[in-house]
Amino acid sequence: MLALMSMRVLFMGVVLIGLVVKYSPKKLPNDPHLVLNWCLGLPGVIHCVYEAGPTGFTLARLFKQHGVDMEVLAPSKIPQVAGDRVKTDARDARRLAEIAMSPHMPAIWIPDEQTEAAQDLFRCRMDAKLVCRTTQQRIGHFLLRHQIIWEKTLWTKTHLEWLRTLQFTDRVQQQTLDNYFGMLIASRQQVETCDSQLVELAHEPRWELVVKALMCLRGISVLSGVGLAVEIGEWTRLTPLTIGAYLGLTPSECSSGTSLHLGGITKTGNTGARKLLTEAAWHHMKPYKPACSPTLQKAWSQVPVKIHQRADQANQRLYAKWQGFMNRKKKTVKAATGVARELAGFCHDLATMAS
Repeated sequence: MLALMSMRVLFMGVVLIGLVVKYSPKKLPNDPHLVLNWCLGLPGVIHCVYEAGPTGFTLARLFKQHGVDMEVLAPSKIPQVAGDRVKTDARDARRLAEIAMSPHMPAIWIPDEQTEAAQDLFRCRMDAKLVCRTTQQRIGHFLLRHQIIWEKTLWTKTHLEWLRTLQFTDRVQQQTLDNYFGMLIASRQQVETCDSQLVELAHEPRWELVVKALMCLRGISVLSGVGLAVEIGEWTRLTPLTIGAYLGLTPSECSSGTSLHLGGITKTGNTGARKLLTEAAWHHMKPYKPACSPTLQKAWSQVPVKIHQRADQANQRLYAKWQGFMNRKKKTVKAATGVARELAGFCHDLATMAS
């Protein structure tokens, strides 16, 4: 068994026909080929597992190419003992070895290189967007401290031109504003660059059909469509009933006996996909009038009739769900989450139909 911890690899032992026949702790540098050669030199049938981390899935893909059984575990799926206050590489590796011998090992899906590259690009866009939003907040707070207030719509072209003309009598304050403004412009340009690159990615044969199918739903544009496509990756590993839990859109629960207590959503799984679905859910709050939506009509014309019809049914149902929440006086935030959970199931349905 092996566990990948930070930039080191710690080997705990080898499993031969279900029995641990050797225990040999060894630390190796983060060199996938060196790790592979060491494992291939071990006797018997080898079954390997490591914890997902910043080194990605390169090691797992390399092992599978050479016919070595390799699994990857999510840190959130590894059970932790509440009273355990000792954490070492050896103990972590031993725990991974014990989990690997279980028939219910919670291994995660390993994307191929193209999918992982597409995910990196989409997450780069999310990071750039976060920097842009954070910089906007800092500029607003900086100007507020100096009683400088813009009373019209924020962050429009006119607003940016006004920011460019601001002048402070104090040299250091002016330098601070210039630095903030430079950060804002750079991050906005980075977002635009990532947007254009993601649009190009959406037209590649690998993603095109799924993205077009997802765009048949209200609230999903080409950017959110390609984001969902690359983040979910292999849709068939999930079902319309399980994808909501996979994305952390189901409520947490702490019940005992006859008492039932539901909390907030679990927020487990993919953060980016969950955010896209939640944002898209708000678009279903408005009355559904497909004949008045050129965007939907264009999207429907680019997909087979069965996908078009299924998307129409989904849009009708999601709007009806919004109306049901509003009639029951639900908070809009909770309603959006409930609609997003059902939207995830419809996205899975359309994506598998297009695959």
